[in-house]
Amino acid sequence: MMMIEVILFGFFQTCACAAGVADVVLSCNLVEEGAGMGRMGPAFARSPATLVFRDVAVTLDESLEALTPFVPPSVPDPDHILFEAKAVSSVEIPHIEVLLHADCNDQEVMCEISHYTPHGSEGSSSPAYFMVSLDVEGVQFSTSLILQTLVIEKNHTTLVQPKLGLPLSQAGTLLTEVIFMVFSHITSVSAPLRGDVLLHCGFKQHETLLMQEVSIEWRLQHRGKGRRMLEMRTGMDNADGNTVVYSDRRDLRMDATQVVSEGNVSVTLNKLKVSDEGTYICTVSIGRFHAQQVIKLHVHQPPSVSLSEEKLVLKTESPQTLSCHCSKYYPLDAQMEWFYLSPTATEHVVFPNQGSLSSHRQHADGTFSLSSHLAVPPTVSPGTKIICMVSHPALDTPLSVSVVVQSPQPDSYQWILGFLIITVIFFYQVMK
Repeated sequence: MMMIEVILFGFFQTCACAAGVADVVLSCNLVEEGAGMGRMGPAFARSPATLVFRDVAVTLDESLEALTPFVPPSVPDPDHILFEAKAVSSVEIPHIEVLLHADCNDQEVMCEISHYTPHGSEGSSSPAYFMVSLDVEGVQFSTSLILQTLVIEKNHTTLVQPKLGLPLSQAGTLLTEVIFMVFSHITSVSAPLRGDVLLHCGFKQHETLLMQEVSIEWRLQHRGKGRRMLEMRTGMDNADGNTVVYSDRRDLRMDATQVVSEGNVSVTLNKLKVSDEGTYICTVSIGRFHAQQVIKLHVHQPPSVSLSEEKLVLKTESPQTLSCHCSKYYPLDAQMEWFYLSPTATEHVVFPNQGSLSSHRQHADGTFSLSSHLAVPPTVSPGTKIICMVSHPALDTPLSVSVVVQSPQPDSYQWILGFLIITVIFFYQVMK
């Protein structure tokens, strides 16, 4: 978790209105493998770190002249690592204003930094690379970016970060620039069964990587199993040279022109099935670098609810069974409750007998059905409304159906006997 700071008049300000630039200060964790910590020790070690984005274009409620730049501590803390990246030379972070407003909106921000080794550079120590993961709680914002350290000429006065063994600036900061990032405007999305959904994923790269080949892969992970959905390669200097290596679905396509011009590697899933639900991993590789974003897709289908009887006429001697059918819904967790409303009452009352549930039935399309059976006693007053209420994640509010109890009718033999008596009397009078 992390704090966000914008330096203004010597105190921290995060809400903004007027145009300008500011230093965005992020409190992060440096995550390292916990080597040598023993078999029972943690797999990873965490230590405090700070990431500063210099001269970020933001909107602030103060004039440009009032801004005070971030000033590193006069006495550096050897146990605290201070990363510095200039927005001017770095790749621009899309929607960075989300980070500015998170503190004002009481939103937690996750910032984790870890060592990164580009492909084919094992054993090389200069420059150094770090992967940064940024997520904002309650906001569809997620970014994975790669920092590259800048070259600093070493001399007898050069400061060295003791934990990392890397040269520092005279201000005690580790100078870096953002050279590559993969980001998404969504981290979780819910879509209806048989509907369409856009899974957003994009990337930006430093100008030194413009001529490199780009590889894109989309994978789906669900319930411990994974499969490749799409793989594609294209040259950043030639959109016509793209190659779709693999596509799991005929309708799953990616626009190579947008990949080259906008860094857009989003995909659209059409006519969603239950089997499309899961965690989607968007991985982008360019040159020696790669990063990814994770998007959770939830498929939903609201239930249809019906009663077994359109009208309910009480029997005078035995209970009558009333069934409530909850059909074709997804996901599985549906709740069914019985209520009644007497003719003289104004509020629903929970039925003392909540009935018996059938087992879940799964259909060929992956949806479920469930029934609840209620024994309505003959003591229920005529005019009472019996209500079946269903709650389900796909419903904004519970769905209910009801039937009004009607007075019991005379048995059919009594009607027949009465009809015969009247008939006999009628003919007797005629014959007489």
